[in-house]
Amino acid sequence: MNEARAAARYAKAVLDFAVEKKKTDVLEGDMRSIVETIGGSKELREMLSSPVLKAEVKKNALLAIFKGCDTITAGLFDLLFQNRRINLLNEVALKYIILNEDLKGEGVAFVTTAVPLSGDLEKRVLKEVTKLTGNKVILKNKIDETIVGGFILRIGDLQYDASIANKLNTIKREFTKSV
Repeated sequence: MNEARAAARYAKAVLDFAVEKKKTDVLEGDMRSIVETIGGSKELREMLSSPVLKAEVKKNALLAIFKGCDTITAGLFDLLFQNRRINLLNEVALKYIILNEDLKGEGVAFVTTAVPLSGDLEKRVLKEVTKLTGNKVILKNKIDETIVGGFILRIGDLQYDASIANKLNTIKREFTKSV
């Protein structure tokens, strides 16, 4: 089973359990903390993916780092260690956040552009995304000059790439196929 599908299944199971225990928001806080911490620490990412370190060392480190986490989150750590899938922790946390936002009827849309969006353009994009998803959406703009122009829109697992860089790559691939 591929990593993304496995992470989605773990996240769905944790969300279902959190709904049952009425702790979805508490767990969302834990998951956001996990994503932020792992994303900000190269050492932690390397530790989690290291085949040399023993599982018990990794588990103790995680429990120390996320000392105030809920028992369900600690149970997720245990489950991932038992199944030798702790390297999926960050992805599971991300998927949980997305699933919980969908459950609440909210969502985050990420728009990558070469230059910052103007206020008017941001409102137009937000209106279209809200119409497309039917949910209340928060728009986050990321600047990446390598896309040259256009935009990349990501909502949950869906991505629409209308960047100039993508179009140039497509033309390049078509040109090299025909030669």
